[in-house]
Amino acid sequence: MKARPTGVIPPMTTPFRKDGEIDCKLVAPQVDWMIGAGAHGVAAGGSTGEGHTLDHEEYRDLMAATVEAVNGRIPVIAGIIVDSTRDAIRRGKLVRDMNVAALQVTPVHYLFKPDDEAMVAHFRAMTDETGMPIIIYNVVPWSYLSPALLTRIMTEVPLVVGVKQSAGDLKLFADLMMMAPDKLIYSAVDALMYPSYTLGAHGSIAAILTAAPHASVALWDAVKAGDHPRALDLHRKLLTLWNAIIADNLPACTRYAQTLQGLPKTYPRAPMPEASPAQQAATRKALEALGALNGARVEAAE
Repeated sequence: MKARPTGVIPPMTTPFRKDGEIDCKLVAPQVDWMIGAGAHGVAAGGSTGEGHTLDHEEYRDLMAATVEAVNGRIPVIAGIIVDSTRDAIRRGKLVRDMNVAALQVTPVHYLFKPDDEAMVAHFRAMTDETGMPIIIYNVVPWSYLSPALLTRIMTEVPLVVGVKQSAGDLKLFADLMMMAPDKLIYSAVDALMYPSYTLGAHGSIAAILTAAPHASVALWDAVKAGDHPRALDLHRKLLTLWNAIIADNLPACTRYAQTLQGLPKTYPRAPMPEASPAQQAATRKALEALGALNGARVEAAE
């Protein structure tokens, strides 16, 4: 890898217009907002960005706009959510000539789960064909990879450099940290960022970071500084926000949180509904408690 991305890496929302088309001009304001909040990198085209809805041309254009807006200031990670090795390779090739640090790839997951040998072969083929570093996005419940299988893949396929570990089981996260200490292990356990960091996570890539980047960076900084009272306070407030936005329309609720903090209004892609009135009210209340509204910002730890 050109660099080992660590720290807080928000997965950006994709700026869809009301008609469902992407407005690439609105990528740059979100990138600048993330960088202004202190983000250490950004991801695009992932689940928070509704990447599963993007065709190849849209995917290429979104990644190009993201890389252009970042302009080398922080690492960019490209999400890939598809259900065949062929399609995953094609998308990887679309971005390999861009300034992208790594691909974030979900396991194949539609209706069935490939066995361990097929899963290893899938990621080996991707690295062989694209030549790019890969972070496994371990998120799909019916295609969830065990710490042992993840470690095997990273051992047998050296360009698989890390894992974005999702779901709420911190034991699986802790086991993975012990079994693959030299790899990049990111937390996507949105409700439990604080304990993930204390277990030694190399960073995080999760929707809660996108909804509240300033507070999320402040939490990371507090743990690194050993300020656990402050970290615990931020954890509780971020957990309240997570409880407000976690739902089947999580990307819509995340983009609503961004809009409250000054980003241009954008829309989820159909058939995902917008945040409901109840979700909007709970999100606003949680962001107010974080000091994220009315121009107030959570400051990073000294």
